[in-house]
This record gives sequence, structure tokens and C-alpha cells, in this order.
Amino acid sequence: MSTETELVDQDTRAKIRSIIVELAPEPEGARTDGATRLVEDLAYHSLALLELGFTLEDEFDLPPIDQEQVQHITTVEEIVELVLGLLPADAGTE
Repeated sequence: MSTETELVDQDTRAKIRSIIVELAPEPEGARTDGATRLVEDLAYHSLALLELGFTLEDEFDLPPIDQEQVQHITTVEEIVELVLGLLPADAGTE
């Protein structure tokens, strides 16, 4: 991975995390160890999770995220990995 690609990846990860915390019902629950849980730490509930999904789809121009993709997601980092996996390979490098 090139330095430019690594920087884009780090920036994208930071942006995703920022959106997740910004939309969280209890943003002060965010942990610094990378294991912030959506429900237990940030107090996400079903409506807030839907809003988060729509926001991420819009922000990153993602295809619709379906329930099967998110069924077992419980942490911020799992969402980050999902979004990165849905991004086109050349996203942000133009």
C-alpha cells in the first residue's frame, strides 16, 4: 500500500468514526481503545442505527446496506471495515 493510499485510508477511517460518534445518542460513551460498542457505549437504538446507515450511504456514495451485511455488527470498528469494504478500490485516489 502506497503512502498516499495509507493516508487516504486513515482519513476515511477517521471520517467514518467521526460520523458514528457525531450521530450517537450518547457520544461521550466513545472509548479510545478501538472497541467502542454501538449499543452499550454509544446508546444506539434501531432508529439511530438506520439514520447512521443512511448517512454513511450518502456520505460515501455506497450501495444500499442491507440487514444481512450488518446483522452481526456491534462495534465502531466493524462499521469502519464494512464501509471500507463497500468503497470502490480507487475511492479517494483520483
